[in-house]
Amino acid sequence: MEYDIIVIGTSWGGLSAVSTLLAGLDDAVRQPIVVVQHRSVDSEEGALARLLSHHTSRVVCDPNDKTELEPNHVYLGPSDYHVLVEHGRVALSTDEPVRFARPSIDVLFESAADAYGERAIGIVLTGANDDGARGLARIKELGGVAIVQDPGTSERRTMPDAAIAATNADAILGLDEIPKFVYGLCA
Repeated sequence: MEYDIIVIGTSWGGLSAVSTLLAGLDDAVRQPIVVVQHRSVDSEEGALARLLSHHTSRVVCDPNDKTELEPNHVYLGPSDYHVLVEHGRVALSTDEPVRFARPSIDVLFESAADAYGERAIGIVLTGANDDGARGLARIKELGGVAIVQDPGTSERRTMPDAAIAATNADAILGLDEIPKFVYGLCA
């Protein structure tokens, strides 16, 4: 199977988790990666991209509405916007928060599932709420791959626990094991 997109959702403890994940991904994993991390509305634009760019050779950026997805790029959900994946690009929305979050991981994951079906990989990392569980279940339902960080290795286990309860994950792994698993799927 060939995969076209990787979507990642995280909250509390996410900066460290995403940094570790991106640093561990081999350059052979060329799929565009879209990340939603819960952060405050007043987050400085571009600050998260600058921090994460120190951990990967990929281009890390905050997308604009209708930004085209490119290989070897990481797109970060901007503060206070939902990120939706359409085939080949991202769309930004200021629709109402979902489960008190904007950006919402569920919105990202559900749109990726609908756009890419079995060609999507969803990854839920550390977090302090259940956002992402429904979306990961949707990815799995449409034939995509569902990966969850082992709750025992998460800074906050609520999000991984909720994802595990919502769907039959393809893999529940420690943070350092996820890049190897993704490489096995994509390379």
